[in-house]
Amino acid sequence: MLTGDNEKFSSEIYDSRQTQKRQKTMNIGLLAVDSRYPNLALMKISSYHKAQGDRVEWYNPLNRYDKVYLAKVFTFTPDYAYFLNADEAERGGTGYDIGKVLPPEIDRAVPDYSLYEIDKRVAYGFLTRGCPNRCKWCVVPQKEGRITPYMDIAEIAVDGRNRITLMDNNVLASNYGLEQIEKIIRMGLRVDFNQGLDARLVTDEIARRLAQVKWLKYIRFGCDTQAQIAECERATTLIDKYGYKGEYFFYCILLDDFEESFSRVNHWKRKGKRFLPYCQPYRDLHNPHQSIPQWQKDLAGWADKKWIFLSCEFEDFTPRKGFKCGAYFNSKTETA
Repeated sequence: MLTGDNEKFSSEIYDSRQTQKRQKTMNIGLLAVDSRYPNLALMKISSYHKAQGDRVEWYNPLNRYDKVYLAKVFTFTPDYAYFLNADEAERGGTGYDIGKVLPPEIDRAVPDYSLYEIDKRVAYGFLTRGCPNRCKWCVVPQKEGRITPYMDIAEIAVDGRNRITLMDNNVLASNYGLEQIEKIIRMGLRVDFNQGLDARLVTDEIARRLAQVKWLKYIRFGCDTQAQIAECERATTLIDKYGYKGEYFFYCILLDDFEESFSRVNHWKRKGKRFLPYCQPYRDLHNPHQSIPQWQKDLAGWADKKWIFLSCEFEDFTPRKGFKCGAYFNSKTETA
């Protein structure tokens, strides 16, 4: 997915430039190492260099570059292992160094959406950064700290772009974030908070606001524990009370307990077609050699494909020839 990871680059990004008075036009290459999803940092870097008159393109090993920027989102994915045909390489993203950040001049730039040939109605950004929670599977508190204001929605919804994907990690935990939601409603924008909302923070008043938002797809929540089922139920009931008729989407982290994970995911299947879980096997960011249990892969393979999820029970799902997932409910079946 496009995340805050993408905005972590070094302030050394300017070192190759020395001064704004330089005359040479630079050849800049961009390389997204481990994700095909639009990388916000690379789009901003592209905007900056194009504004300086530089030539910017996706990295092609057959071409020679003055500088190549490599973006890596995840710590557990392999690095680019080939020769870089460039005088200089700058690596950024959580996959390389959690502490690197974009300089303000680039961080505030309007992204170069042409880099990914993104629809002219679409924009990406953050209203807030950080999160007050300390979930063991999340790097955001370490990377960004506690929640703080970051940008105004008017800085993101520019040039007629009115379909906005917002990547805030916990926008409801900030008064500034709530004010921005009010502004989104007034501006009539369609939005998706694609990292999910915290159901525990949904009050009656916040539910009223959320029901007024024009959603691109769903309202997303995190449902990572059994206790959060009740909170998500409470939040969705409140939002529905104010007239929301759309779908809900629930991020479900899969930990080491098959029965608990299945129970949590299957709860939403029992609720009906408006309630869609999305399974995410737990990744230990400090263990690049971690092995994901097969049951987690199969549960995700069932739940994360809507047409499969709605058409069959997990017990009847056949992810590969000769195996039906009903075997996981046999105590003799290996689920570790």
